[in-house]
Amino acid sequence: MNNKIIYLFLILGMVLYMGASANAVEGPTAQLKPTLKALTDILSDESLKGDGHRTERRTKVMTAIKIGFDFQEMSKRILGRTWNEIGADEQKLFTELMTKLLENVYIGKLESYSGQQIEYLEERIKGDRAQVTTSVDNKGVKIPMHYILNLSGSKWMVYDINIEGVSLVRNYMEQFKTILRKEKFTGLIKVLEEKNRSFETVKKEGK
Repeated sequence: MNNKIIYLFLILGMVLYMGASANAVEGPTAQLKPTLKALTDILSDESLKGDGHRTERRTKVMTAIKIGFDFQEMSKRILGRTWNEIGADEQKLFTELMTKLLENVYIGKLESYSGQQIEYLEERIKGDRAQVTTSVDNKGVKIPMHYILNLSGSKWMVYDINIEGVSLVRNYMEQFKTILRKEKFTGLIKVLEEKNRSFETVKKEGK
């Protein structure tokens, strides 16, 4: 077998290998399911219920969802063009405060979870973006939830959630727009710090 034929076989093998690797990437629904399953398992765990286990419970919840949720991308989109006007340290600070706020606001609401089943309805993929539509039965009322994901390498990560037509990212973007215009980034940081402190105060008073 001459060198040209060997070379052609090597090229063909590389192409087939690359194609097989691309096809091996799991879809957004398949990657999202374990994250949501881990979340509901933690919320259903009787040993983690009650105010006495709040810190442990929330730590486990955040650890679980950070596997499938990209809070930096979420924060970047919430901040909009201001994200590109600040430095890396400020971006990190905003992401940390925003993640803590989302934990305080949304995980607090999820803690009333009582075994509702998540139904996976539809998956739409367009390039490196995807939407996974689910439905949760809340006392006989079906609540649609759309998870918006971004493909990073071989990993689909959630960066926005749309509940009954309301986007989490757009909601906060609109809330922060006036603050950024009047008080700039430093003013927004103060607002986030105060909001997170208010949740800590409520938590201590509830003990």
